[in-house]
Order: sequence, then structure tokens, then C-alpha cells
Amino acid sequence: MLYNKLLENIILPAGDLVLGSSFIKGLRKWRKIQNLSEEELIKLQKDNLQKMLDHISTNVPYYSKLNIEKKSDPYEWIKGFPLLYKSTIKENLDDIVIGDRAKLVVEKSSGSSGIHGAVYLTKEEHSVSQAIQTLWWEWAGYKFGNSIMQTGINPHRGVVKSIKDRILNTDYVAAFGISEEQMKAKLYALEKSPKDHFAGYASSLYVFAQMAKKNNITGVKFKSVFSWGDKMFPHYRKLIEETFNTKVYDSYGCTEGLMMAAQKDKAEYYLMSPHVHVELLDKDGNDVKPGELGYVVVTRLDAFAMPLIRYYLGDLAVKGTRNKNEKYEFGFPLIEKIIGRDTDIIRTASGKYMVVHSFSGIFEHLPEVKQFRVIQRTLEEIEIELIPDKGFSEEIVYGKVEKIIHDALQEPFGIKFEIVDFIPSTPSGKPQIIQSFIKE
Repeated sequence: MLYNKLLENIILPAGDLVLGSSFIKGLRKWRKIQNLSEEELIKLQKDNLQKMLDHISTNVPYYSKLNIEKKSDPYEWIKGFPLLYKSTIKENLDDIVIGDRAKLVVEKSSGSSGIHGAVYLTKEEHSVSQAIQTLWWEWAGYKFGNSIMQTGINPHRGVVKSIKDRILNTDYVAAFGISEEQMKAKLYALEKSPKDHFAGYASSLYVFAQMAKKNNITGVKFKSVFSWGDKMFPHYRKLIEETFNTKVYDSYGCTEGLMMAAQKDKAEYYLMSPHVHVELLDKDGNDVKPGELGYVVVTRLDAFAMPLIRYYLGDLAVKGTRNKNEKYEFGFPLIEKIIGRDTDIIRTASGKYMVVHSFSGIFEHLPEVKQFRVIQRTLEEIEIELIPDKGFSEEIVYGKVEKIIHDALQEPFGIKFEIVDFIPSTPSGKPQIIQSFIKE
């Protein structure tokens, strides 16, 4: 308790002063925002959207050149702007970034979509992302000074991050590429010296849970688990919660500094509406209805150095709605479910689709399959690569997998199976379940 107060009131504010950031100031602001009513949050988002559209129309060459007709309602006004893609950003970077890039913080995306990207932020804008992530951790019971084991892609932390890890009691480990022996060593160490929380990429948390179960390591427990970065599948959540006697709190954001949504008291995700304006659109660009699947298009409302207006992420999500018979802790809008990238969807010629859940829900009940990947090149068929495990047989694929998929689709659909020794990860190191080459 004493160290918690020391961190928040002295050490971290001093760090902000030295680094020129505003993390603690931002966190305190968001602690107040989260307590606003639904009506107050709606007004705040509308005001923030109005300010952003006024700014880009006057100060940002890329947008001012578009000559978009101004509307009195910012929600109508923004619909006049075109979708923004990574390729468009790269082609027009000089007309989108305001100010000296050398003085801005750069965030680079992994390029798992095939195009590497970079977003430039002021230190204050960058601090917003850190503040919101910490707020989400607090939703899961975190307090400054609590011990954390955190997974990440880059194990080389550098001087500033290494100091931060030490101050914040964080044990940082590689998310991907870590050996079984290294994982077992970490798990055995956690039995002797427990950590309060476990945080990181969903798939990496799941791999640690698998390793604990495989080796009958039963003494590892966490107060809570925070996940981000890739898809938290239901079977991931179930194994992590059961193995570590904990609860998983998932979040949804991206490297570009967009902290969109997170779980707290419900299965749905609270959308950080004063920070982002999120549209869920069908393939024709129309807003989807609650309960429907839509493409995620996001506008950040508090980043003026490099405004992202109607930024197409390539993700899919299901729009949420409030159940009048339930009580919600916060007034933020809801996302019912995060599906993943649009390349994580299998489509048929008739317009039906299967999402990653469709396949993970099959293979989670088949221990005879160690790993799988679904590849689609045409609308008429898919290829499924399989790495077999003990007890594998052709009956597994033709008697079970093929039958389940055909029963679900209720239409002719080709399925080719291929036994492989290795399935590559995405460029960022994350495992890949679906690889679609279909272009709409």
C-alpha cells in the first residue's frame, strides 16, 4: 500500500517530468471519465469528434484537400470522409503528419496485414494509450506495485523499459519462440515465488497454461490475467482460468495507439468512446445493427499530430447493445464480440462464412491434432494443414472434421487435408489459424 502511493504520487510523476510524458495525469483523467453517465459519455464523444473534424479540415492538408462538406452533426459530417487504409497513409504521410516527426513518438505496426505502418504521436498523445491500458488493468484488480509476469514480442527492453519493469515489479518474458524448458522453469519459479497478475498476448498465455497442464504444474495461481494482441478464443480462456485459478480480462486495441475496448464486469467489451469513434460497417459501408458482424473502422479523437479518420483496421466485430434487465458498471457503449481480422474469415460461394471460432471449436476437442491452419484460395474449397499428435488417424479428419464443417454449412464445399511437420507464424510471431487469399 505504501509502495503503491509512493509510485503514483512521487516516482511515476517524476518519470513523467524527466521523459516529458503525462502518464499519471492521463490515468487520473480516465479514472474520472469512466464514472460518467451514459449521456455524459455520449456528449463527450460528440464534442471530441467535432473538435477533431474542425482540426483536420483546417490544419491537415490531406483532409482539407478533400473539401468534405461540413455538417452540423459531426456523426453525419464524418460519414463524408473516405476510409483510410495503411497504403493511403504511406502514400500521403507528409500531408497527414503535423509538425516535426523527429520530435514525435513513432509507433510501428507489425505488418501482419502485409503492409507495415507507422503512426506519429506527441508524448502526451502516446501517454493516453499507456493510461488507458493501465486503467484496464485496474479493472482487473491491478494496483501500482503489484507483481506481474508479462509476455511480449521483443525481449530486448532497452534502458528506459528495463527501469520501468524493475520499478513496476514486472518480469518480462518472450511471448513467442520460448522453449519448453524455459517455460517450465518460469512455471516452477512461479510456484515458489507467485506473481499477482499474468499479462500479454492471448496465445502466449494459453501456451503457458498448456505447458502447466502437460507437466502437472498445479501450484501456479494469479489474481487476474490481462490479455491483448491476438484473439482470446473461448478454449484459451477456459484453460487459462482453470489452470491458473483466475479470471481473464481481454482487451482490444492496436499498435497505432488505438485503445478501443476491454472487459470488466460483463462478457461484452466496454468501448472507450471519448478516445475513439468506432463504426462497424457491412461490405457496402452501412452501419450494422446490434448483434450483427461488421468491419471495424476507427477514428481516434485525441491524436492531433497525425489524425486517423475512418481508419480501416481489417478487423471484424459484433455490435453490442445493453440489456435493459441487466446492470452495467460503466456507461460506455458495448462491443459484443471481437472476431479478428477479415482474413480470419472463410467464405463460401453462396455467401456463408465461418470464423476462427468455427474451427477452433472443432479442434479444441481433438487432442489428436497438435496444430492446424485453414487456407482458402477459392470460394469453392479450403485446405486444412494438420500437425498430428498421438492417436491421429484419417477417421479424425474425414469422420469428424469434414462432417462437422459440412453439417454447419449445409452446402457442397471442398475440403483438402494435408499432414505437415510445421506451420509458420505470422510476421509478428503470432500463430496463424486462417490464411485467406480471397479478395472482395
